[in-house]
Amino acid sequence: MGDFSDDAAFPSVGRQAVHGRLTGERADTIAQIAFLSRDFAEIVEANALVAVDDEHDPEGSSTAFERAHVAAMLAQAKDRLADLEQALERLERGDYGRCEVCGEPIPAERLGVRPAARTCVSCAATGPR
Repeated sequence: MGDFSDDAAFPSVGRQAVHGRLTGERADTIAQIAFLSRDFAEIVEANALVAVDDEHDPEGSSTAFERAHVAAMLAQAKDRLADLEQALERLERGDYGRCEVCGEPIPAERLGVRPAARTCVSCAATGPR
């Protein structure tokens, strides 16, 4: 696993460093998913123990909101995990750091902020073609 080729997005950074960052973020995301899953299960379990009428119970709407909020965060974390796993696959194939739409290198600054980015800024701004 040497350095990226001359035309890659991170010519001075080795694959090991990128792989380490992606796997670190993947591990953090897996931990977040585990935490949110436990949190969601606890909310559901607590509501199952009480006859909750969301419409008439003053606490009902807040528990429904809390459950929906945790479910949304859990879905986002799962999406992020999938993005990170795809980035690791691109790294192994040798096309990490290339825009999937136009084929141009993704700027290092973008990958620094969004290491699982699949598109350059221009293509991300224009949306799917």
